[in-house]
Formats: sequence, structure tokens, C-alpha cells
Amino acid sequence: MAAATFCSATIDYMEINSLTYLDAGINNDSSTAFSDCNSDESTDFQTASSQERRRVLLASAAINSDELITRLVSDLDSDNIDVQKQAAMEIRLLAKNTPENRIKIAKSGAIKPLISVISSNDQQLQEYGVTALLNLSLCDDNKKEIVSSGAIKSLICPLKIGTSIARENAACALLRLSQIESNKIAIGRSGAIPLLVNLLEYGTIRGKKDACTALYSLCSEKENKMRALQSGIMKPLVDLMADFGSNMVDKSAFMVNLLASTAEARAALVEESGIPVLVEILEEGTHRQKEISTEILLQLCEDSATNRKMVVCEGAIPPLVALSQAGTTRAKQKAEALIEVLRQPRSMNLEANYIHTL
Repeated sequence: MAAATFCSATIDYMEINSLTYLDAGINNDSSTAFSDCNSDESTDFQTASSQERRRVLLASAAINSDELITRLVSDLDSDNIDVQKQAAMEIRLLAKNTPENRIKIAKSGAIKPLISVISSNDQQLQEYGVTALLNLSLCDDNKKEIVSSGAIKSLICPLKIGTSIARENAACALLRLSQIESNKIAIGRSGAIPLLVNLLEYGTIRGKKDACTALYSLCSEKENKMRALQSGIMKPLVDLMADFGSNMVDKSAFMVNLLASTAEARAALVEESGIPVLVEILEEGTHRQKEISTEILLQLCEDSATNRKMVVCEGAIPPLVALSQAGTTRAKQKAEALIEVLRQPRSMNLEANYIHTL
């Protein structure tokens, strides 16, 4: 089985900062594994001709787009849904590539009407509104107003019943808002986590990546870890770790490693047949995947003789020995630590005897 390498999704731009998650403890490699949850990816707008798109883009590049922005914000409150769609779509475009416009749009009062339209029964209007709000959230100065205006609760609607793009962009918007630590608990208590787990399991490949990235950020809080586990997160994570063609091995493994600090997660991982998958990663994965797999297995085995026996029986010893001799400095240390832990049960099988001779 060929080892998987992590591949970023195709995007219009990479403005979202790499997220540095130290919880996983793997040389900050998680920052690159989780760096591709991005804003506005779509380029097709059913309500706008190519000439209209060019006009909006030219306006966004103009020195003074204040008048246009003021008109568009006013149009968001129109009784005509087509006018609202056009306004939300153009605000989406204006906020997409120009940091200055994100500030201007927010100061012009767009945030509250955008939050209102993302609860619309019209899925296209909802999609444009969610994505415009996501693009505005790329400006850190806008996040406080977005949250205080009720965005967290409102984003649940598109995350639950929106188009695939709306669901993905709602997940990314929640990720952006979760980068303020004080918002993580509020997002967890809003009901977002079961919906993100559902997106992780059943979404498009981009949806799975966006959901996993948002969940990774949220689950730095213990109560959110428990919500994710109660929502059944371990099954899709194990399935994704086992699928080397999904380009999700790294993300899902870092997520499992974060959760595995809890006894409940370790039990769920074993129950979902995670040990054979982790040993397969040890055998077939990239250097980074082998290292994170070793980290997870170490957490599973430190306090469980049963898990130690299962890891040995799955054939983990040869790839661990190879990693201890040829991996990175940290990988070698983790592999050696796991081998030492696996020495503890003195079973009668040959592999246990092999460990004892190391």
C-alpha cells in the first residue's frame, strides 16, 4: 500500500493563517496538517454574469469603494430576495481578496444583516451570506462583532441544512471564530459539534477537511472533546486514517492524538478497531504519519496491558524497531519509549520474547 502524502485542497487563495496547535506535540507538524481550511472557494455565481463579476472586482480594486459598499449593505435588507442575493454575492466578492474591504464592509454595518440572511430558507442566499461572513472573519478585528451579533448560533442553520458549500464555509467560519479561545466553549455549547462530526463522516472531501480542522481547534477544550466523542467522532476518524487515498491520514491521526488524552477516547479508539489501522500506518505511512501513529499507540499502551498485547499481536515490533533506528530524533525517542512500554507484559508468545531481547 502506497504511503499517503498530505495534499491541500484547491483554493482561490491561502489567506487563513497556519494554525499552530501544540496539543498534539509533534514538532508543530499539526500546523501544516491543518493549514488548508480556507474561505470562498467557489467561482460560479448563478445570479451574476461575467460582466457583473468583472464590475465588482474592478470596484473592489478602486481607491474608493465606500459608496458601493454602503449601497450593498442597504440592499441586504431589501424585501426582494434577488436584490439580497446580488448584494450578498457582491459583498462576498469584495471581501474575498482585499483586507481593506473587509474592514470597510464591517464598519458599514454589514455583519448583522449578513447574519440575518444566513437563516434564510433560500439556500443560495444562505450560501452567499455564509461565505461573505466567512470572508469578513478573515480580519481578526471583525471577529468580536461577528460573535456579539449572534453569528455562532446562526451558523448552526447552514451547517445543518445548507448546501455543501454553505456547510463547508460555515465550518470554516466557526474555525475562524474558535481561534479566539473564549469562543470555543460557546461554539461547543451551540450544538455545532455533532453537525461537524456529521460533516466529517458524510461530507465531500473538502467538507471532511474543513470539519476536521474546526473540530481540532474546538477540541482543545475538554468538554468539547467529550461532545465529539459522544457524537461518534472516532468511527469516521479511524475510517479516514485507514484510507491512504483520502489525503486525510494526517488530519485524522492528529485529531485522534488530541482526543486520546482522555480515557473515553482511548476506549473508543480500541472499540473501533483503531489499533490495526495504527500499526498499518507504522508499516506503510510517511515519516510524519509513523511518528503520530507511534504517539497514539504510546498513549494507548501506557496504562493497558490488554492494549499492549493487541499492539504486539498486530505486528508492531518490526516497524517500531525500524523507526527507532531511522526516524527523526523525536520519532526515534517515541519508538524507543513505546518499545520499552511493550516490554512490560511478559507473555509467552514469540513476539513478546523478541521484545525482551531488545
